[in-house]
Amino acid sequence: MDPVVHTSQGSVRGRREEGGIASFKGIPHAAPPVGPLRFRPPQPATPWNGIRDAGGYGPTAPKAPYAAPFDQLIPEVDKPGDDYLNLNIWTPDTTGSRPVMVFIHGGAFANGSGSVPGYDGTRFARDGVVLVTLNYRLGADGFLYLGDGISNLGLLDQISALEWVRDNIAAFGGDPGTVTVFGESAGAMSIGALLAAPRATGLFRRAILQSGAAHHTLAPATAQLIGKRLAEVLDVPPTRAAIAEAPAQALLQAQQQLRAAISAEPDPARWGEAALNLMPFEPVVDGDIIPTPPIDAITAGAGADVDVLVGTNTDEFRLFLVPPGALDLIPEQALHASAAAYGLEPDSHALLSVYRAEHPDAGPGDLLAAIATDWFYRIPAIRLAEAHARHAAGATHLYEFAWQPPTYNGRLGACHAIELPFVFDNLHNLHDQGFTGLIGTEPPQQLADTMHAAWTAFATTGDPGWPGYEPHHRTTMHFDTTSQVVHDPHSERRELWQGRR
Repeated sequence: MDPVVHTSQGSVRGRREEGGIASFKGIPHAAPPVGPLRFRPPQPATPWNGIRDAGGYGPTAPKAPYAAPFDQLIPEVDKPGDDYLNLNIWTPDTTGSRPVMVFIHGGAFANGSGSVPGYDGTRFARDGVVLVTLNYRLGADGFLYLGDGISNLGLLDQISALEWVRDNIAAFGGDPGTVTVFGESAGAMSIGALLAAPRATGLFRRAILQSGAAHHTLAPATAQLIGKRLAEVLDVPPTRAAIAEAPAQALLQAQQQLRAAISAEPDPARWGEAALNLMPFEPVVDGDIIPTPPIDAITAGAGADVDVLVGTNTDEFRLFLVPPGALDLIPEQALHASAAAYGLEPDSHALLSVYRAEHPDAGPGDLLAAIATDWFYRIPAIRLAEAHARHAAGATHLYEFAWQPPTYNGRLGACHAIELPFVFDNLHNLHDQGFTGLIGTEPPQQLADTMHAAWTAFATTGDPGWPGYEPHHRTTMHFDTTSQVVHDPHSERRELWQGRR
């Protein structure tokens, strides 16, 4: 018999799935952000009478499709509808009090949803966890900033979902006092911001940040400049009301134009920090929801009572260079210019020797991929671990995912997003999961067993199975076909970035 659960908005009927797992999908955690609620903070979901069917995924946030070839590599779901601030739940039983994991999807704050097949939570529920995925507003709808007192709506949507979990998850067999929020890429960067957001205090006990940390935000001046440029592209006044009147498709196209313009001319004088972040819409340090830059707040002790697990993949940036064919087209001059832009100056030639020593056969594109991986992902993760470990009442753990797939003739490496099907233990039925273009057809199940078990253990006890991170020994779990604890990997590269932005 399909299970029925009573929530604060009304009753929902889920589905009984394999192994007795119960799933509930498309449950609204906030009201549809349309009409007078567009570009406004999330409001409570409207209550309903009777029993609402929760047997299938709900609508997804409006977004443009991924550009080729990424549309064939990164799974995406697009389901139209206004009621897209919804969430999905998998539970082993609607009775009891089990640890809860809430996943925040990535997608550069412009793509993604909680209903991607690879995020199916059945395997977590099988192992005693109540798993939740959620949707939040993307792009301008979620992160438009005009200096008018409204900001970070996408983050507020995530907080709305976490508040819903706090108030309702016990009815699904979850313990609201043992919530782990975890996310990848923009989802992890969101968690870095949530660690520093006063409104999120107390909503989660543990946090896992995959390939994203607490560094990638926009200053108000940059965010407001981008908001004005968006209005220029739309040919409307730079006001929230005028932009809200733009047709949805026109707004999505305008956002794509902005991102293309930043990529074509990544000049900090024109685009501020977005010139390096390459994301026109992301969390804004607005002095309210995010009072100060998240890494500064964490360095000062924010989130000290939260257990933190953070890490990156060895070759993150190769995802953005290998599939489009750009890796072999990067000249030496562009390598040095990019290294300088990332902060490896004034003598980029001498500093690049550190990377050449670790990759003696690398061409300019390979070296650029390694430098960009460090600047965008690995160094921020290390700095977050360092900052958190100084104050933490809870634990701090660091990992590196290093398994390399055979795809693209083995050149893709342990790239961005490749760890996701291992974390969710969703290597079965790979075609339907949507990750075969990245990981191939025969990934090692033992790696999924190891990584998924570590995530489950951390959510349950705060201990993923290896010693905590401390700056004097820098213990790191190295995930591969054979996983092992290492100490201070890539130490010369890490030291190279000390004191650099």
